[in-house]
Amino acid sequence: MTQKIKILMIDDHPMIIEGYQNTLQFTKKENQELFIDIANNCDEAVTYMDKSIEHERPYDMLFVDISLPPSSDGSMNSGEDLAEYARKILPDAKIVILTMFNESFRIHNIIKNINPDGFLIKSDLTSSELASAFQAVLNNPPFYSGTVNSHIRKAISSDIVIDEKNRKILYLLSQGIKTKNLATHLDISLSAVEKRKKQLKEIFFIEDGQDETLLSEARKQGFV
Repeated sequence: MTQKIKILMIDDHPMIIEGYQNTLQFTKKENQELFIDIANNCDEAVTYMDKSIEHERPYDMLFVDISLPPSSDGSMNSGEDLAEYARKILPDAKIVILTMFNESFRIHNIIKNINPDGFLIKSDLTSSELASAFQAVLNNPPFYSGTVNSHIRKAISSDIVIDEKNRKILYLLSQGIKTKNLATHLDISLSAVEKRKKQLKEIFFIEDGQDETLLSEARKQGFV
């Protein structure tokens, strides 16, 4: 019996989408028939998703790139927002996240907020891995690429527990944000930022008090 699979691929680089599309068509199983729609931005993706529900032909799987231009109404700023929207209106669809981001903070947030059925870091991706991911997500999700699995292993094996704001402080520091500017990114006072930084340095046993040493240790532990 033919398995008809409806897919929406969302990426703002047409050549990348063409590569994904060709890989899936060339490696699908004999009994699989793929129907693939393509969206290059959040607005197009929302239109496709909404129409699939209206016509009672919802998508079976979505491939979502994280780095997408914001929607025209400003309600969505990235593929993360789009994936969260898809979770609400297409509860049965499998969601595969693709991204160039490989920072621990971003990976942690995507898993926490979206819980994707597939999570692929583009620098890990090969045609054979994409084909394997597709079949695994269809039949036995989740499928995570090597970098994501490495992050999960480090997080599980670590005895250190830090909250979301402290994770974000580490991430922002790693992006070169100065301490005096952290408060505006975190919606807390500068004194609260200083207290949290002190707490982090105690958690990671940083004796010299340097941010660079803190970040180095946090990277080793898989938090940056």
